[in-house]
Amino acid sequence: MAIFAKLAYQDGVSLSTMLFLRFTFAGLLLAAWGMAHGQAWPRGRDLLWLLAMGGVGYVGQSYCYFSALQHASAGLVALLLYLYPAIVTLLSALLFGRRIGPGRGWAVAVALAGTALTVGGDLNSEPLGVVLGIGTALIYSIYILAGEGVMRRVPPLPAATVVMLAAAAVYGGAAFNAGLAPPATSAGWLAVLAIAIFSTLLAILGFLKGMEKLGATDASTLSTLEPLITIGLAAIVLGEVVSELQVVGGGLILAAIVYLARHGARRVVTE
Repeated sequence: MAIFAKLAYQDGVSLSTMLFLRFTFAGLLLAAWGMAHGQAWPRGRDLLWLLAMGGVGYVGQSYCYFSALQHASAGLVALLLYLYPAIVTLLSALLFGRRIGPGRGWAVAVALAGTALTVGGDLNSEPLGVVLGIGTALIYSIYILAGEGVMRRVPPLPAATVVMLAAAAVYGGAAFNAGLAPPATSAGWLAVLAIAIFSTLLAILGFLKGMEKLGATDASTLSTLEPLITIGLAAIVLGEVVSELQVVGGGLILAAIVYLARHGARRVVTE
């Protein structure tokens, strides 16, 4: 997704327009899929809570993520997002008194050390991009904790659909207020459609299918391949340079996240 976003920016697409198109296409396609498969849709307080999660939490998370890409490398932003299991673990202990345990405590420490190495080894990113990248992980962590209750009652697909459409409404208002800046070329449109279809719709459906076939733990573990793929493709497509420190730091982050994924870290399916 980060690479497609970089390509869309190069084509002159504004952030609000890109995210409006992303969430509109993905949300409508998810809604169509859900209706075709007879999904039950949330109602009442659950519906209102999901609308708030999408219109506030997911809007904030996606704004920070896509803004970070304007100031930092795609690989760094992807790695910083994957700090969220460590942040969820810390916030769970601080806010709810949940026991971390020595293993998960060490995993959090390793993830933070990896972040320091990754940021220190990136000579091409601006400090603002780093702050926004960490902000993305922080907001996503709060979003996950806020959604724990409703996600126990509402199936993942309809929940993700409501969240997407709520975010689309917010970004639609922002895009029309600022003036729509759609892609100028077919390449730009392909990048935006790739974000909506491959990086959002198929990513969600694939993750849900993975949970069905492999279980939540293994599916979450496999999802940590995303930043590795992003780093590799960013080097090939965008010419981003990866330093030795970034490789070591990224390896530490991913090792910690794999451990946390296999020992109870949470994930809300919306990305």
